[in-house]
Amino acid sequence: MIIFRKFRLLILMVFLVACTMHIMIDLLPKLERRAATGSGGGDAGCSCAHSPSEEPRGRSKQRSRTAGPQAGWPGKHTLRILQDFSNEPSSNLSSQSLEKLAGAGERAEPLKRSMEPAEEKRRNLIRESGTRGKETTEQRASRLAALYEHPLYKRALPSLTDDDTLFNVNTDIRFYPKATGNQEWHNEGNEEEEEYSPTGEATAESYPNWLRFHIGINRYELYARHNPVIEALLKDLQTQRITSVGMKSGGTQLKLIMTFQNYGQALFKPMKQTREQETPPDFFYFSDFERHNAEIAAFHLDRILDFRRVPPVAGRLVNMTREIRDVTRDKKLWRTFFISPANNVCFYGECSYYCSTEHALCGKPDQIEGSLAAFLPDLALAKRKTWRNPWRRSYHKRKKAEWEVDPDYCDEVKQTPPFDRGTRLLDIMDMTIFDFLMGNMDRHHYETFEKFGNETFIIHLDNGRGFGKHSHDEMSILVPLSQCCRVRRSTYLRMQLLAKEEYQLSSLMEESLLRDRLAPILIKPHLQAMDRRLRLALNVLNECVEKEGYSTVVEDDLEPQPAAAPLYQVPRAR
Repeated sequence: MIIFRKFRLLILMVFLVACTMHIMIDLLPKLERRAATGSGGGDAGCSCAHSPSEEPRGRSKQRSRTAGPQAGWPGKHTLRILQDFSNEPSSNLSSQSLEKLAGAGERAEPLKRSMEPAEEKRRNLIRESGTRGKETTEQRASRLAALYEHPLYKRALPSLTDDDTLFNVNTDIRFYPKATGNQEWHNEGNEEEEEYSPTGEATAESYPNWLRFHIGINRYELYARHNPVIEALLKDLQTQRITSVGMKSGGTQLKLIMTFQNYGQALFKPMKQTREQETPPDFFYFSDFERHNAEIAAFHLDRILDFRRVPPVAGRLVNMTREIRDVTRDKKLWRTFFISPANNVCFYGECSYYCSTEHALCGKPDQIEGSLAAFLPDLALAKRKTWRNPWRRSYHKRKKAEWEVDPDYCDEVKQTPPFDRGTRLLDIMDMTIFDFLMGNMDRHHYETFEKFGNETFIIHLDNGRGFGKHSHDEMSILVPLSQCCRVRRSTYLRMQLLAKEEYQLSSLMEESLLRDRLAPILIKPHLQAMDRRLRLALNVLNECVEKEGYSTVVEDDLEPQPAAAPLYQVPRAR
């Protein structure tokens, strides 16, 4: 009898210990968040001072008041399945265990070195293969600097009126960051660099960089050539703390909308292919992957061509656990997270193509590369008009578009508004050259700002299907150029300039892309392919000049000068 009582007492003690441990496990995340809030409350610009599921101050409080118990949904659950995996010794490190290692100092260094992913070693190999042999860094840097010093890259815009700017900013109005209750807005959350005006007010120059980018958009360009705001915005895209994530509706492949601590937003395209992979030859253009490195390279190419029609894009290594899973309010996205057999964190979201367990996006162990493209102004503030590209492909396995079977198709386009007047047809030619250099066949529509009517530039959005094949030049992309035989003089001269040995497009792109954190962005064969395609495009224009005459083909958008032969004759590509 005594033994039976002792046995029952032992069972009761085990039960009480189990209950106590369960309660402590449930309370631990709350205690960690409370401790982190108390210790890191003064550092608004440091993402490491917050727990993985913590939200920006002010916004989290507001949500807790308005949304009730549901507001704390991700923080309450925190994916218990992932926690169970992360507690196993053999599993990869979650965000919590990584933070513990980060605070362990020198004792954690050997473990960090042993966990260095193979991706980093592969990137180093690519960087070595992409270097230019004996050419030094200083010599490469001088090429890009010399290019921007060329007169073709110093041409001033016409004087801007209120009708030529997207937003008319009243400089007499002052912004009061203190009054808004949000002190993270001012100076991008960096309190050490706050510079208030003598009256204690924040001027327009102290607005977040994403807002200053929006204010600078005008009829002729998305941003000025040497605008320091763009470089600051690129840095923000790489470093700003991500506060919320949601899936973008529409589109064929998964894209995420990320919001930062200064309320800026960007479109995130995760890495789906390695840099060495080419698009399989049996893939149709409309089923190709969207590549994050293509978005980054397209922004740099657009800037080197002096179009400045691609919104700023930067590469970033994102922690899938801390910067996506723990901050998302999208339940559909949150439910698709899982642990792979290799103990990597994966998710797949919802979209038309490639959103399944078989096509999941997996980190190493929870780090994933991606491109972040700065958002354009909200459509409620700056409406955009969507136009169908006249040279749109059929997007059908068997059918061909009209322009593919009618060699005189451009004559019809020239008589159709808005291509019958203004610069729209020349903008299409610029976009054609831009797409051909990238190998991008997926240009079915384009957009313009509605305020500027037809007398404005085309925005070069959605370039993820470029740089898919470096071993193949898709000449059908150049059909608009060969059919219409029209080009801006400034574009023609810049193409000739970039074909010269002292500049060379591939060297300029290589140098420019080295500024991105995910460098190298393109492998050497893709860089060499751009030089080859540039010569092919110039050959098409030279044939047009020979056939129809220089003054007919080249539209002089520079200072009035007599028609002349091309300044630089490019050898015909074989």
